[in-house]
Amino acid sequence: MTAAAPMPHVMPTYGRLPVALSHGEGARVWDTEGRRYLDALSGIAVNTLGHAHPKLVPALQDQVAKMIHCCNYYQVPLQEQLAAMLVERSGLTNVFFCNSGLEANEAALKIARKYGHDKGIDRAEVVVFEKAFHGRSIATLSATGNPKVHAGFAPLVEGFVRVPLNDIAAMEEVARTRPNVTAVFLEVIQGEGGINPARAEYLQAVRALCDKQGWLLMLDEVQCGIGRTGKWFAHQWAGIQPDVMPLAKGLGSGVPIGAVVCGPKAANVLQPGNHGTTFGGNPLAMRAGVETLRIMEEDGLMANAAKVGAHLMAALRRELGELPGVKDIRGQGLMIGIELDRPCGVILSRALEAGLLLSVTADTVVRLLPPLIFTEAEADECVALLAPIIRQFLAEQA
Repeated sequence: MTAAAPMPHVMPTYGRLPVALSHGEGARVWDTEGRRYLDALSGIAVNTLGHAHPKLVPALQDQVAKMIHCCNYYQVPLQEQLAAMLVERSGLTNVFFCNSGLEANEAALKIARKYGHDKGIDRAEVVVFEKAFHGRSIATLSATGNPKVHAGFAPLVEGFVRVPLNDIAAMEEVARTRPNVTAVFLEVIQGEGGINPARAEYLQAVRALCDKQGWLLMLDEVQCGIGRTGKWFAHQWAGIQPDVMPLAKGLGSGVPIGAVVCGPKAANVLQPGNHGTTFGGNPLAMRAGVETLRIMEEDGLMANAAKVGAHLMAALRRELGELPGVKDIRGQGLMIGIELDRPCGVILSRALEAGLLLSVTADTVVRLLPPLIFTEAEADECVALLAPIIRQFLAEQA
């Protein structure tokens, strides 16, 4: 495969692959040369319903013909409709709409700081985690636990206390020694960090500690939420509720959208003038969110994510689990990581050559995030394409 053609008028912020995708249908996409691929990435957990879904497309066409944008000077009925749907599915109470996961996380951090200020804490601190990823704004990259993301952007924003994931003793030490902490901010399953799940018992212990300390529990469900694990939100497997929950990615099935869903402790922290957005909550994005949730329920896509995800996980473990060089195969539902014992970025381009879209994250983890419409036959096809690539790669590196 030849190198990607230069794009002289576009900032060089991406290491692009030499393929331009033109259209898709279901879990398939085609490039401008007519070559077909199996999409096991879904735009990094964005295309919940796959491509050109026959129920979503006419709904969006209908909305475009009515109204695309309306600023927040005015009531937007579709905001109230989508907010009610999210409240019902989460058990929380109020929603703020924005445009992306970064924006949702930024809003969560503002809530944590103002929550502290309202309690008389002038220099509020937020507990964050090693290997976390929350975005690339100055504040969210400061919360992120990846030195590569930090590089070149010092000074970082202060006010973050970093601890390892799944270590409740470290969290209890923070409670003993850091009186300015106002919130704990974590991904239920770390996505960019390598598909690292927070254990259910850990989430339960953190929820209890937040209650004891008066902290907000803020769960970043940007990548793992919206049915990807087989429940609406990944934390629901642990039987807990957060106080603040940022969402984005899969909520709009490809239309940019973000949301911060809050419970009673956080729902009224931000008041008029504290936060806002021009594009957030626009009618097109809201219609995309409403239709995504409606279609997911009509088509049983959460149950499908759980069933097909378990099938895919079993097939991967059967084909790759005993190979020297494969450290772990983990995840939940249709969010799966295959961790190797060495950097494996080359697998990205080799999979593309074989007709498979995926990603490599945290240098050593092959990440699969198929659309929630994925079938067991497509899962088998994914394994049939991927397993030989990983075997060949490990054999070359032995």
